[in-house]
Amino acid sequence: MLGTFLSTSTSPKLRRTLTVIGAAAAVPMVLAGCTDNAKTTAATDGPIQVSSTANECKVSTGTAPSGNLTFAVKNEGTEVTEFYLLAEDGLRIIGEVENIGPGITRNLVLTAPAGKYNTACKPGMQGDGIRASFEVTESGNKPSADADFQKLLETGSQQYAAYVKDQTEQLVTGTKAFADAFAAGDAAKARELYAATRMHWERIEPVAESFGDLDPKLDAREADLEPGQEWTGWHRAEKDLFPPADYTAMTPAERTAISAQLVADTADLATRTRTVELTADKLGNGAKELLDEVATGKVTGEEEIWSHTDLWDFQANVDGARIAFESLKPALEQKDAELAKSLDEKFTALQAELKKHAKGDGFSYYNELSQDQIQQLAALVDSLGEPLSKLTSAVVL
Repeated sequence: MLGTFLSTSTSPKLRRTLTVIGAAAAVPMVLAGCTDNAKTTAATDGPIQVSSTANECKVSTGTAPSGNLTFAVKNEGTEVTEFYLLAEDGLRIIGEVENIGPGITRNLVLTAPAGKYNTACKPGMQGDGIRASFEVTESGNKPSADADFQKLLETGSQQYAAYVKDQTEQLVTGTKAFADAFAAGDAAKARELYAATRMHWERIEPVAESFGDLDPKLDAREADLEPGQEWTGWHRAEKDLFPPADYTAMTPAERTAISAQLVADTADLATRTRTVELTADKLGNGAKELLDEVATGKVTGEEEIWSHTDLWDFQANVDGARIAFESLKPALEQKDAELAKSLDEKFTALQAELKKHAKGDGFSYYNELSQDQIQQLAALVDSLGEPLSKLTSAVVL
C-alpha cells in the first residue's frame, strides 16, 4: 500500500520500504490542502509515458506541474516489473504500481506537490531499480472540485483513518497476548493467536509498510532477508512455532528477546500511524496495493510458508481494500456509478468464494486447498483487480 497505502510482496518488498501512505506521513503537505481534483498540465496533456525494459527506465519527461499526475508504465521487457515515484531521499514511496507483466501497460495516478523526486523501474522486481531524478514544479492550480464532492472525499479519508486507528489498537493488544504466550513457551496458545492477530496487520498493510525501518523488523520473511540482516518479527516466530524438518528451536532467551522486540516495534507502529495523513489517492492506490498483495503473496502461499495460514492474510487484505473502496464509494458513485457497482459485485463474488474455505473462526490451511480452488480464488482476484485499478483515477482526476 503505496505501497500504496499505501506491500507488497512481490518485490522482496522494496521490502515495503515505504508505501504510498507512508509518503503522506513523510511529506505532510502532500495532498494536504489537497488538489485532488486540480487539473494539471500533465493531466490535461495526457499521461507521462514510461517504458521499462531490462536495462532502461525511460520517462517521457523529467518535469511535471504539481497536482494530479498519471504515469502510463509499459513493460517492454521480458520480466515482470514495477514502477515507483520516490521522494527526494529515494526511500519514501510517493506512489507505486506493481506486477506489470511483459507487454502490459498500467497507470499510476497520484497527487504530488512541487518538489524533487526520483522515478524507478524494477525489472524482475529485484534490487533498487533503475532510477532517475524527477521534478514537480509549482503549477499554481487551485482545486476545482465541487465543495460537496471534496467533502465526500475528506469524509472518506477520515473514516479510513479511524479504521486504521482501530486496527492498530487491536494489533497492539493482540501482539502483547501472542508475545506473552510465545515467550512463556506456550506454543499451543501462540499458534492459536498467530494468524488472528496478524490479520490486524494485514488489513492496514500499506500503512504499516510505509515505515521503512519498522516493516522489515516486523514482517520480513526469511527469503527476503538481506545479507547480515537481523531477523525479527512475526515470521521469525512463525518458523519456531511451525518448525520445518531439521529446525533447531529457539532458546527461551531467544523467544523472550523476539517477543519483546515484537511488542516494542508494534507499539512504535501504532504511535506513528497516528500522524499518517490519508487522502483519496492514498486510499484508492492502497486498495489496489492490498489486492496486489493477495495476488502475489497470499494466493500463492508464499507469505506463510510454515504456518500455511495464508487465507487469514488473504481475508484481511481483502477487508482492507474493501473498506478503502467503501470509504470512497459515495464520491465514486457521483463520478462513475457503473464502476462503483462493478466493484461491489466483484468484492461480493470474491468474498463468497473465500467463505467457502472458512472453518470456525478461521480458514482452511493453504496446503489443504486443491489447485482448482486456488485457481478460482486467483481468477476472482484478477477480476477485481482490473476495475479496482480505476478507482483512484475515477475519484481524483
